[in-house]
Amino acid sequence: MAQSDPINDRILHELLQNARQSNTDLAARVGLSPSACLRRVQDLERRGVIVGYRAVLDPAARGIGFVAYIGVGLGQHTKAAQEAFERAMARAPEVVECHNITGTVEYLVRVECADLASYKVFHTDVLGTTPHVTSLTSYVVMGSPKDRRA
Repeated sequence: MAQSDPINDRILHELLQNARQSNTDLAARVGLSPSACLRRVQDLERRGVIVGYRAVLDPAARGIGFVAYIGVGLGQHTKAAQEAFERAMARAPEVVECHNITGTVEYLVRVECADLASYKVFHTDVLGTTPHVTSLTSYVVMGSPKDRRA
């Protein structure tokens, strides 16, 4: 594990806020010269601390009005059952995250749909027909006061 560095921590914090800012602006915010800042950012990229940059999209502008997390339990706990479920989720455009977790269920899935009716179709036609799925618990997102995903 890499040792924490206060300047690199500030660089990462600033990039999390706005990864599109210029190197000059970033350098000024963290108190470095532009060349020193660029070297540090490139080193963070090279070491795999920064693995990419993403756009933050407005769900409403994309027609997304319904978000839910679903706890998914499988009836079989085999590698083949898990791989089959993961392949099915990879094919489903509504699924934006799929996590294999510990606890009472095997997976936590984040789904984004246009509305409740389209979620019902996904729930019935995709999850309801996926082999080995034995339990589904939906948690509907009513708001996200803190969301650092990008």
